[in-house]
Amino acid sequence: MPTLEAVQLPPAAPAVPAGPGRPRARAAALAALITVVAVCAADAVARTFPFGRHTRSVNDLGNQFVPFHAHLWDLLHGRAHGGALVNWQSGYGTSFLPDVGTYLGSPFALLVGVFPRDEIDLAVYVITVLKMVAAAVAMTVLLLALRPGAGRRWAAGVLGAAYALCGWSVVEATYNTMWLDGLIAFPMLCLVGEWARKRTRWHWLTGPVVVALAWTANFYTAYMATIGAGLVLLLRLFLEETDVRARVWALVRAGLSSALGIGLSAPVLFTVFLGTKHAYPGWSKEFAPVPWSDFLARWLPATYSFSSPALFLGTGALLLACTLAFNPGVESRERYAWTGLALLVALSFQWKPTHLAWHAFQTPNGSPYRQTFVLSGILVIAAWLSLADGLPGRRALLGGGGVLAVIALGAAFSDLVSAWSYPMFAGGLVAALGALLLAARARGRRGVVLAAVLLMAGAQTAQGAVTVAYGDRERLHRLDSYPAWGTAHDQREAAVTRADGWPAYRTDPGRRQITGNDPLLIGGEGSSYYSSLTPDVLTKTMTALGGGWTSRGRSVQSLDNPVTDAIFAVGARVHTEKGHAPTVTRAPVPPLVTVRGGNGSPKYGSSPFRNQEMLLGARVYTLPRTVAQGCAAGQEVFLWAPEYTGWARLGGGKWVEFRGGAPKRRAALAPLGLSTGTASGVTLRPAYKKARIGCLDRGALTAAVDRLRTTGATDVKVTDSGVRATLPAGARGTAVFAMPRIAGWRCGTDGGPAKPAKSYLGLVSVELTGKGSPSTVSCAFRPPGLKAGAAAGAAALAGLIGVGAFTVVRRRRAGARP
Repeated sequence: MPTLEAVQLPPAAPAVPAGPGRPRARAAALAALITVVAVCAADAVARTFPFGRHTRSVNDLGNQFVPFHAHLWDLLHGRAHGGALVNWQSGYGTSFLPDVGTYLGSPFALLVGVFPRDEIDLAVYVITVLKMVAAAVAMTVLLLALRPGAGRRWAAGVLGAAYALCGWSVVEATYNTMWLDGLIAFPMLCLVGEWARKRTRWHWLTGPVVVALAWTANFYTAYMATIGAGLVLLLRLFLEETDVRARVWALVRAGLSSALGIGLSAPVLFTVFLGTKHAYPGWSKEFAPVPWSDFLARWLPATYSFSSPALFLGTGALLLACTLAFNPGVESRERYAWTGLALLVALSFQWKPTHLAWHAFQTPNGSPYRQTFVLSGILVIAAWLSLADGLPGRRALLGGGGVLAVIALGAAFSDLVSAWSYPMFAGGLVAALGALLLAARARGRRGVVLAAVLLMAGAQTAQGAVTVAYGDRERLHRLDSYPAWGTAHDQREAAVTRADGWPAYRTDPGRRQITGNDPLLIGGEGSSYYSSLTPDVLTKTMTALGGGWTSRGRSVQSLDNPVTDAIFAVGARVHTEKGHAPTVTRAPVPPLVTVRGGNGSPKYGSSPFRNQEMLLGARVYTLPRTVAQGCAAGQEVFLWAPEYTGWARLGGGKWVEFRGGAPKRRAALAPLGLSTGTASGVTLRPAYKKARIGCLDRGALTAAVDRLRTTGATDVKVTDSGVRATLPAGARGTAVFAMPRIAGWRCGTDGGPAKPAKSYLGLVSVELTGKGSPSTVSCAFRPPGLKAGAAAGAAALAGLIGVGAFTVVRRRRAGARP
């Protein structure tokens, strides 16, 4: 036996230091605190909702995001007409899953359900702030993952907040709430790359799940974030890995995670993609790079522009990013590589081919620099790398300060610089230098470190707050705005609720709109609908019938006309006059499914009056040659002047406003009143020669409606994804459903096989001239892409399970080896 002295005992285990969890948590908490304080303080100073009288619902925020979140609230609480597949409230029946993927895919959207419905604006505000907080925390976690052993982790928290408060976030994405999911996605996808590079234990599961969440939340910004994260991963592999095989396998793991994650999001992703293919084309324009003076001006605080990249980060973060190239404390390969990446990404913004690559090869409607958050993230990483291993010295600060001077001088030639820009820029620079000086002299003294933290964090908070407040003010001056929920909303909602009779008839919330999506916000089932996915067939059909629109055809408006109300079974309509309580008019209308004789394929002409008659199946209008001729006594007068901007009135009646002007707007056909027979006709101010009037005979319309009621469906049942109707015995001809023939409708008769629905002047239809006389006709809706997307999602899920099983088996075998 060996003696006691011969036994080799293992050395005593060293004392285990406190883990990094608490410092990391404190850094993340600091990032969250700075973000919340900056945003809320700025909104309070600007007296913007919820802290003041000014609305924050401008442009698409009030017109799309708030109404869509209101509809999500209704879905969560069982109050909506429709479900995940069909939205019966908008556009006389539209596909809803693509809208979910575009506007409501974020997990944060579900938080709307915990708020009262009349606090929908507050719910969206809270969701917006929470998304920015999540982005700040995610970036902080990423920075600390890139330098796990770095000191001064408080600086990572400040830089994480700088990323969340970048100009793109607080000036543009704050009223395009879905874009903020991309702000979260970029650092999270960079972490996916790090997990793949380091081959962490659960990377095969966490990676695909994170990718799936990002692409489901908002595929558009996730696409940009994925490009940015891919560039970061390639750079990290170049700097950190020397073995070619290690680089290749890291790319394979990252690519597999991305493919599986995108595959898991396919059920939503495919429907959104094909939804855009069937959407009204809207607006397209050629890309033109912004002047370099404007490009540089957007690096400063308190600037605003819709057509230039909002690159503000805070002077402290920007100074640190600029010092990286001059910092000898960072390895030369690393500092030049990151600086080069930032420069290349910045230059890619100004070159058309790379601009198109960032935007999925199509110049976007509106802001052409939606990828700006990726460059902001890369600059924040560069700032952290210049600080993490040691404070930048005098040489680095002089070099970085020189770059800032060039930016400031170049920005002086731009009109985008405000009175606040340079004072805040200079103040932030002084604060950043002071904080770095204190940090250099801290030597473990907590009081000095705290002073440095407060100085850096305070400067970032102040600059961010000023930029937020400046953006709040400028948006109100430059963009359309919409009121937060108030008394007017309550009154209209109550009127719609009292009149509602769906599905026996539709209730339209009215021609005078609060938003472009009033049926979602207020209730009812109207033609109004505004989305990036507004169906082409809806816009064209309503245009042929005299409908109006804005947003270049993607915001279809309500059409106040008794003939179209009869066609689309609108039995109740809300009317709102300024200063008066809403009123409701009612009229007998046909059911949602009616029968027309014959099986021809009629086509619309140039006159909306004749087009309405064609779809109704009866003559009900008299059409004078000029507006001055007038209509017979007792007839209702309607004016059609789609390109006219001005005012019109019948005789001595009230003035009616028209707002036309293609390609942005189209004025709707509008009622002018009841003709007395003695009026001199219609007066227009200013004069307009192309206007046309139609004289509606109510008696003829009533007779036409009675015929459609007699021959129409005797019973109609509507589900979240279809319609089933019972027809009178012996029904022949064409069954016409009062809903647009969007892609995805399939119909059958008497339980027979379903086939793609026919189109009768833009509406869903089924021919009834087959064998026998059907007693029932039914249509079911499945959005294009859902079947293929579900198959791709199932394949991705199977692949994920397979990868997980393979990983577990391999690890067990490796553990079983001696």
